[in-house]
Amino acid sequence: MTDTAYPDVPVLVVGGGSVGLLTMALLTHHDVPAVLVERRSGPSEHPRATGIGPRTVEVLRELGLDTAVDAAAVDLRGAAAKAVARTVVEMGAGDVATVPMPAPSADGLDATPFRLRGVCAQDRLDAVVAADLARRGADLRWSTRLVGIAQDADGVDVDLEGPDGRYSLRCAHAVAADGTHSTVRTALGVGVSGPGDLGTSKINILFRADLRPHLRGMSFATCTITTPQAPGLLATVDGDTTWVFHVACATERGERPEDFTHERCAAVVRLAVGDPGLEVDVRSVLPWRPRSAAADSFTAGRVFLVGDAAHTVSPMGAFGLNTGVADAHNLAWKLAAVHHGEAGARLLDTYAHEREPVAAATLDQAMRRMADPKLHWGRGPEADAARASAGVWAAPVVHLGHRYDSAAVIDPRPELPSTVDLVLDGSPGSRVPHAWINGVSTLDLVASRWALLVGVAGDRWLTAATDLGIPAHRVEVPWLPAEGALLVRPDGIVAMRATAPATDPARFLTEVLDQVLARPAPVPSA
Repeated sequence: MTDTAYPDVPVLVVGGGSVGLLTMALLTHHDVPAVLVERRSGPSEHPRATGIGPRTVEVLRELGLDTAVDAAAVDLRGAAAKAVARTVVEMGAGDVATVPMPAPSADGLDATPFRLRGVCAQDRLDAVVAADLARRGADLRWSTRLVGIAQDADGVDVDLEGPDGRYSLRCAHAVAADGTHSTVRTALGVGVSGPGDLGTSKINILFRADLRPHLRGMSFATCTITTPQAPGLLATVDGDTTWVFHVACATERGERPEDFTHERCAAVVRLAVGDPGLEVDVRSVLPWRPRSAAADSFTAGRVFLVGDAAHTVSPMGAFGLNTGVADAHNLAWKLAAVHHGEAGARLLDTYAHEREPVAAATLDQAMRRMADPKLHWGRGPEADAARASAGVWAAPVVHLGHRYDSAAVIDPRPELPSTVDLVLDGSPGSRVPHAWINGVSTLDLVASRWALLVGVAGDRWLTAATDLGIPAHRVEVPWLPAEGALLVRPDGIVAMRATAPATDPARFLTEVLDQVLARPAPVPSA
């Protein structure tokens, strides 16, 4: 390990999957010099996830990537979210049951400023983010693996092995985004708790085949194939010729992942499609197994765990990737505030305080859905009643409704007002409600900075914000009294809510920022 006293780079990100890339993008967005290392030679071409949730879309919007990701998404407007059919051929012939894509309700349109037109497979998301990082000159070191890590009170030392051999780096902080079997987490001795592996082992087959003649214009996000010869889950990647098919690997009968050669996988796909003569190009085969587990701590000294390194979420509900992106979003602005000298180091303690309870709740919600998928896909009063009985929250609540309780929030309100309806009312610790103000979303007004939203009669707040250099905006919305104010963090979370002006608004805001940012108390002059 190096003996360098000062860091070579403020932040090292270990892992170049979706969460690692977006962590790097957020750090770059906040002007934090960082290095990303990834053992693969580039972004993965084999998608593991396709569902990008509304909060992740908001993060992409903050980064200016929402339009590019939307262009990479498959247009599923008017399509089926989920289909069930014996084979693809029979599905195209009309023998199919479907669950439609959720139609944006008035409430849904009020909740968030932008929605993707359909699903965007992980490889397509990663390609957009990686290309943007490259354009920005980010330091992405592919074909580089971490071989050693140690830390002291002042920094983190890592040994890396890249195309030109081994070398060392010292960084102020490190972010482990290196997956379920995190090398960083293991090296630091952080344990994992939870149910662990669930159900049967799976094989994820990425293949190319033109299914359009069989689909006859039908489109869907996923389709459960029920033929006994090759049951599994078919998911769209591009909606035309690229797909993934998940099948069981019957380890209880002696099957092994290595038994699924490209030739066997092509045969399985033909059976699932129902066309023995179909031309199938198997591109990649990945074994996997549903899992539910969380690290015992999301922090270890100067190292932070995000994404699957922190929590592995069972797939029902498509919460895993999105929970990891929320980790990165929560952490990046805090690292930036400390790096730029705007906050005390104790602000970083709030990362684990805020994200660990949210991850635990998300893991629980995914597990409840896994016990009965109808609890996730069901529509109508009967499904609502079944969810309530099973303690299953509505998906928008899981994605957008969490509330933080930490020292980075003044007078937090962590209790969820409802698990059936998404309630965003400006409570401290919740995501600031979306509202259109002269054609601009309140989320866009925050713009990755501290922002003050004031009511229509909030002149004193506006004056104080101007004096302190805080961007402020007058808004007329039902969740903010005329003389009230919301102080919103750079991640869009309400840090403070006031219903009336303080006696000295500038001093009040200064004291709030001092507390939230864990700024050291000034030393009295002699």
